[in-house]
Amino acid sequence: MPLRNKLPYATALFLLVLSASLAIPQQSRPAQPSAAQNQAAHPQSSAPSGVHREGTDSILVDAAGIPLEDQSGKSISQEAALAPVNPSVGSETVNIPNQKSGEVTKTKNGGFLIGVQVQEVVLHATVVDQRARLVTNLNKNDFTVYEDGQPQQITRFTREDIPVSLGILIDNSGSMRDKRQAVNTAALDLVKGSNPEDEVFIVNFSDEAIIDTDLTSDVAKMQEGLQQVDSRGGTALYDAVVASADYLAKKGRREKKVLLVVTDGEDNASTDTLEQAVRRVQDDSGPVVYTIGILGGEREKRARRALDSLAQHTGGVSFFPKDLGEVDQIARAVARDIRNQYSIYYRPTRPQEQGGFRQVKVDAHAPGYGRLQVRTRSGYYAGQQTRASK
Repeated sequence: MPLRNKLPYATALFLLVLSASLAIPQQSRPAQPSAAQNQAAHPQSSAPSGVHREGTDSILVDAAGIPLEDQSGKSISQEAALAPVNPSVGSETVNIPNQKSGEVTKTKNGGFLIGVQVQEVVLHATVVDQRARLVTNLNKNDFTVYEDGQPQQITRFTREDIPVSLGILIDNSGSMRDKRQAVNTAALDLVKGSNPEDEVFIVNFSDEAIIDTDLTSDVAKMQEGLQQVDSRGGTALYDAVVASADYLAKKGRREKKVLLVVTDGEDNASTDTLEQAVRRVQDDSGPVVYTIGILGGEREKRARRALDSLAQHTGGVSFFPKDLGEVDQIARAVARDIRNQYSIYYRPTRPQEQGGFRQVKVDAHAPGYGRLQVRTRSGYYAGQQTRASK
């Protein structure tokens, strides 16, 4: 179920600007040969615009389909264009993180680098001691990363308060009506205690999920979105999580992504299952999920299991306050947790192209500390971003 956006005015304004731009006369330009003239002049060309074939050579062409020529008037082949400027330099194949396989980059000394794709995995990790106190002064060498039981080499490491893209998902079903004011106050306190460069969007969900505030750093806009209370219907929690994770992947501008989910009951209206929701947030671009369950009643056990699962598999925490008075304190704790995490980067020894689920574990040991507990995602699905399949 996609998120529904309450932004009709912005959409209308965009369409108005677009139509106005299309009505502006284009700047005059010299006449170019027609496609038919190009085809007649080069009858053997059948490749897409940009590269035409002549015999066994690839000839470079411009946007009009006319072959590019060098200073002597000869057509430039694709092979010649990619050849090293300085023959003594040659070409080399290197691993360039996140560069597409086969992508060619020119170097300062006239050579070319041919990229081989190496996916870098990032883990956002929280470390606590035996008394559950945050430990924030560890170094790279204090950590060991395992993927499917095999040690991995850490390529980068930071312990900075980096900004995040944050989605706040609040249950808007009828049973939440009397709890909304306390929840709204807690959500605002979380934002105020977070990095000022965070971007936040607000989703109210019942039997459907609605974006009431698009990604913004403006606290006033967030407060306005939180007041959009229309308590009704059921609780489509899993649908809201999947749709919000998809939205973060597409729109979130920060590398670190987080979801905070607040609900008072069990999912009873989703088309997605719990397993599908967990799989979606375990994609290699998936968010850390924190949950607050204001639970009660006969179905509390099942609701708790679902919220625990979403949080534990992504490196987040699930909270179950005994009363509404604790919700604000929990929100402040979530803000502290987000701002005191380590970012650990590594390149898997097993190729990403093999796909599948990769189990991840991180250990931490440092002199002067007893047993340290590291909280991060339990694993991820390698390869391209996975949608929750039904």
